[in-house]
Amino acid sequence: MGVVRGVILDESVLLTEGGEDKNGFILRPGAESLIQTLSRSKIHIGISYDVDSPDGKVSVLQSNASLKNFDCFILNDPTNEIMPAWSINTDGGIVYLVSNKKEVLPKLSSYKWLLVVLNDGDESLYYTTDALRIQNLAEFPLTMCQLNKSSTGTNAATVGYIMKPSRVVDFANRGAFPLCPTQNGLMFVPLTPMLPLSTQLKNIDIVLHKATDEILSVEDNKITFTENIQELQRYLELHQDLCVIDPLMNIYPLLDRLEIQQILLGLEELNREGSHLIRGAHFLKIDNFEEFNFETGLAEARLSLPCIVKPKIACGVGDAHKMAIVFRVDDFKNVDVPLPAVIQEYVDHSSTLYKFYVLGEKIFHAVKNSIPNADVLKKSSNGDELKPLEFDSLKSLPTASGDCSATSGESIDVKLVTDAANWLRRRLQLTIFGLDVVIQEGTRDHVIVDVNYLPSFKEVGDEISIPAFWESIRGKYDLRLSK
Repeated sequence: MGVVRGVILDESVLLTEGGEDKNGFILRPGAESLIQTLSRSKIHIGISYDVDSPDGKVSVLQSNASLKNFDCFILNDPTNEIMPAWSINTDGGIVYLVSNKKEVLPKLSSYKWLLVVLNDGDESLYYTTDALRIQNLAEFPLTMCQLNKSSTGTNAATVGYIMKPSRVVDFANRGAFPLCPTQNGLMFVPLTPMLPLSTQLKNIDIVLHKATDEILSVEDNKITFTENIQELQRYLELHQDLCVIDPLMNIYPLLDRLEIQQILLGLEELNREGSHLIRGAHFLKIDNFEEFNFETGLAEARLSLPCIVKPKIACGVGDAHKMAIVFRVDDFKNVDVPLPAVIQEYVDHSSTLYKFYVLGEKIFHAVKNSIPNADVLKKSSNGDELKPLEFDSLKSLPTASGDCSATSGESIDVKLVTDAANWLRRRLQLTIFGLDVVIQEGTRDHVIVDVNYLPSFKEVGDEISIPAFWESIRGKYDLRLSK
């Protein structure tokens, strides 16, 4: 048949009667998720209905088609059949998904479409043995990948991804998760909770996860993941030959701000006389704001005020991004930051943040505005009180009145940071991660202030970053196969 280039969804697999919809028809369970996945598949999608379909049904189908820019057409109008203008040879490349309760028109056999039949209960009007059969709409994306893999040969590999819906939308809308093969043979399919994970993983070559989205709690350094990730862990323990981008144990250091700060101490081996210094921020762990001797502790850790206080847990829990900038020693006891915490050096950096993205062996960077220098923040504080500035770093960052964008003219030493990124890649054994770098005013030290797993890298153009993203995954898979 060749690679799937178009999918026609028959009305019989999308709608069911009932519900409160004014038209009397609603999408059946799983249909909305399938429509969402197919809408980002980068292939032609059509919705078909019968010439005698009720107006209410047609209205619901046309509405869903319009929302996703699908074609919507009559499949069996004997006088004026409307077909999608896909410029696809009808001899192949089109999959028609239909319910087993609907009689398929004999004339469709002349189109040489591949029929995939949804088994919708015991009663069946369709018996053709040539058709593929699925029991659940959630099976269809993986079925497409299997069809494409059989058509393209051994070079193809199916990537199953698991992450929160908003992140899926972000990646997929940028074309990062195509169902049809990329230029290097990758196909992407969501790992859905609607089907047993073990059943899906049997047909997956590579697992891509954002497990940091799937953390329920972190207590006494013990991480509790969602049931999805726990099931994935159990499967991987029994199937260690499955390629994972990246193993869960490799991302653990990024979940702990104290651990990653300690790892960054190893950057010292990269520093050479006559070049800029690359380092992590100076830091100090704090377990109790009331009992700690700050004056002695800050001095021993090479910290001076102001400082930024961050939770030790870096992600996955609700208050992991709750932070505070503290200007006076007496105010540490008043900050509302979860303990244990990390007190980190506040680096004056002219409001300029450099975001570096590691995608396999390729490294990109972008420049963003950041928090102003300490003196600017002080001037913008209320009166002379200099109260701690508390914020959630995922929602907003402290700002100051006026234009505080980068004006220092400092330039980043890209080679130095690239060397550090490669050092971290080898040290952490990660494939895709990001690091935030600032340049300290005066010393021009290059300071890594954050490291995170599987960032969106959307500051880099999709035409550059998405192929590099695919290449990084393919490279990890090919390396695994060669061992």
